[in-house]
Amino acid sequence: MPELILVPTPIGNLEDITLRSVRILKEAELIFAEDTRVTKKLISHLGFTKHVLPFHAHNEHKILQSVIDKILSNETTVLVSDAGTPGISDPGFLLIRACIENGIKVTCLPGPTALIPALVGSGFPCDRFCFEGFLPHKKGRQTKLIALSQEERTIVLYESPHRLTKCLGQIEEYFGSERRVCVVRELSKIYEEYQRGEVKEVKLYYENHPPKGEIVIIIEGKN
Repeated sequence: MPELILVPTPIGNLEDITLRSVRILKEAELIFAEDTRVTKKLISHLGFTKHVLPFHAHNEHKILQSVIDKILSNETTVLVSDAGTPGISDPGFLLIRACIENGIKVTCLPGPTALIPALVGSGFPCDRFCFEGFLPHKKGRQTKLIALSQEERTIVLYESPHRLTKCLGQIEEYFGSERRVCVVRELSKIYEEYQRGEVKEVKLYYENHPPKGEIVIIIEGKN
């Protein structure tokens, strides 16, 4: 029976890949990847080679049916993103839904993702939380921020380094300057960093220390 297996890949430290993920990557007949260069580098590090085809945000609508046809003609197909779990702020949802509609078995392996270690390490309540991924860049951003400012659960966002201080400024504007946040940067890497404090303080820090790398913003829920 054809099967699509979603394999999470390390978000930084290559030691975070699981033994099961390595086995599945080795056994897969075909691998679809967000960036074939990144995935080929990973599997080369693991000591083998595989045929890797592109599946990313710029082509997923256009090639969806051809990908389904390829999955149907193989026993085991793998989908990976550059880092983390496919479908979490990365391509994957469209393909997963199409596989289910076509009677293809879908399995998602447990593994690396940025939001959970960032949330747990923030020190904010993590029994209930709201994950928003990347906020809209323009249309709907203000409306979303206003709504989130009333959210009582801990909020998790993704953000790019060049937009971080702007985003923190908007959080200060809509949530209040004393709302506590935690900015988590470069998870699992050498320069992993947690900056905790009131949003005005954290924003000032990054105005003076321009950030690099992948970023997660954790916002304390409204009291």
